[in-house]
Amino acid sequence: MSVVRLSRPEPAEHRGLGGPCGGSWGEIAFGLGLLYESEGDLDQAARWFRQAAESDRPGAAIRLSAVLNRLADERGAAGSEELLAEASRWLSEGLDTTRPDAIGMITDMLDRHQRAAARRGLEPAAAG
Repeated sequence: MSVVRLSRPEPAEHRGLGGPCGGSWGEIAFGLGLLYESEGDLDQAARWFRQAAESDRPGAAIRLSAVLNRLADERGAAGSEELLAEASRWLSEGLDTTRPDAIGMITDMLDRHQRAAARRGLEPAAAG
């Protein structure tokens, strides 16, 4: 019985060709993202969803966007802008924007950006 190491991604030329577990690299990465998300480790979930999305696994970009949004909520002002920006990019790539559920996700994303902007407006200006 061989041991499969999933901590290092397959080379790009092997992605999508089927892996030792019978699925593509994107499927394996997506499954690991789901596992980490269910355990509450959102940083690791984002890492694996990102790899699945980069491998063009359907649904991975949307799942990654949702996890990045949750991370932004958890972190508040500290680092949330970068997370929200990345979440927005993945969301725009992963959605059919004509569907009602997509419109709801976009509206939620805009609300998050507005809250982040409001927090920035309330922060004291740096003395220079």
